[in-house]
Amino acid sequence: MTRLRDKALWKVLLVTMAFALMAAACGGDDGGSSDGSGSGNTDQPLSGEITASGSSTVEPITSTVAQLFSQENPDVAISVDGPGTGDGFALFCEGKTDISDASRPIEAEEQKLCKKGGIDYIELKIAIDGISVLTSKDNTEIDCLDFKDLYALLGPESEGFENWSDADALGEEIGAGHVPYPDVPLEITAPGEESGTYDSFGELVLESIAYEDQGIKEDAPVIRPDYQSSANDNVIIQGVAGNETSLGWVGYAFYTENADKVRAIPVAEEGDDCIEPTEETIAAGEYPIARDLYFYVNAANAEDNEALAAFVDYYLTEENLSTAVQETGYVEAPADVIQETITVWEDKETGTRDG
Repeated sequence: MTRLRDKALWKVLLVTMAFALMAAACGGDDGGSSDGSGSGNTDQPLSGEITASGSSTVEPITSTVAQLFSQENPDVAISVDGPGTGDGFALFCEGKTDISDASRPIEAEEQKLCKKGGIDYIELKIAIDGISVLTSKDNTEIDCLDFKDLYALLGPESEGFENWSDADALGEEIGAGHVPYPDVPLEITAPGEESGTYDSFGELVLESIAYEDQGIKEDAPVIRPDYQSSANDNVIIQGVAGNETSLGWVGYAFYTENADKVRAIPVAEEGDDCIEPTEETIAAGEYPIARDLYFYVNAANAEDNEALAAFVDYYLTEENLSTAVQETGYVEAPADVIQETITVWEDKETGTRDG
């Protein structure tokens, strides 16, 4: 988990070492490697530039791999940034980045944007996350929430609710499992609209209640707009930890990294069978707010940029991917999923496999 603690240091990772180029010019190390750590050219080490942007959730994984790769390939300059999945796709579909980290699959409008920009992409699924619903360590009154509770507190009809108890009537109307709520301030700090974690939470938890049960117009926002939002997960953690009766959500790794400051509320789709996010419950599919994590590669750039192709090769080796996922606190995808990802990359299969 030390790499996640150093996440801010790797917002922009630039590694350049002129001495290695000088050594190569004088007949130094051949830089060749069969595992993506070199170009395979016995005369020159691997060099070039790689840009990655997108999900703040996936950013620590990519940054960790970038650190490992750069130790073996110091002449490759890698930048890794995490403004959010949506912002990352906007850059990617304009051709401004090589890799787009994503905490959800690319959406239809983003696919159209990439098509308009002439960007063919390779979709690679790399890990599993469990979105963790959080409150402060001091909030002992809430020990279980189901999806309808979360809708009553966080959905579009809860706009303006300042206390937890303001959601009582709505909770009773929709059959939420844990009404009444305490009569204490409802202080919400959570991801903003640019975040894939925002999108995933809305899709996995709130959409069916809003659209099917409550008759909210299809495609209308399903998360109330009046809360403290941030694209920075560490800011969210600070907000949740700093308010005694807080509520928010982040990716699992950021919860586990800060479990001494915040508490995860066990969650159920319905009723009292609430499950806490753990590596075991997420991997087993028991935790109800689990999602896949991805990165997308510009296919043309992978063909033209030897360093980019080598970096993705390196990223998808079993040892490197496992190390990065474990060290950043996420959950490894099943072996068959990773093998499918590797096959997609080896075949350079473009387009999305998730609709």
